[in-house]
Amino acid sequence: MQTFEEFYDKLRKNNSVKIVEGKKDKQALESLEINNIHYLKGNPLYKIVELFENEKEIILLTDLDTEGRKLFSVLSKQFQKKRVKINNKFREFLFKNKVSHIESLK
Repeated sequence: MQTFEEFYDKLRKNNSVKIVEGKKDKQALESLEINNIHYLKGNPLYKIVELFENEKEIILLTDLDTEGRKLFSVLSKQFQKKRVKINNKFREFLFKNKVSHIESLK
């Protein structure tokens, strides 16, 4: 992925569950025609893991601020215990391009 257009295109084509922190993050991705997005809704993290523990792959798109990094760490460890693969390529692209909040992708 070199450009944001390539990033959006690959994210659109990927049918894996995409988990974001909040409603605004979900709306931003939906405005880019990206689907299969779920936000945390203030639910306990263990409930999120239970909900998606049978998925083969999850894309965690938490923000790159302190809170988002903590959420990413906890969720990725919990999903990996359930043998769910974490696709981190999209998050790494955002980090390299200095995008710290998903909702800014509109």
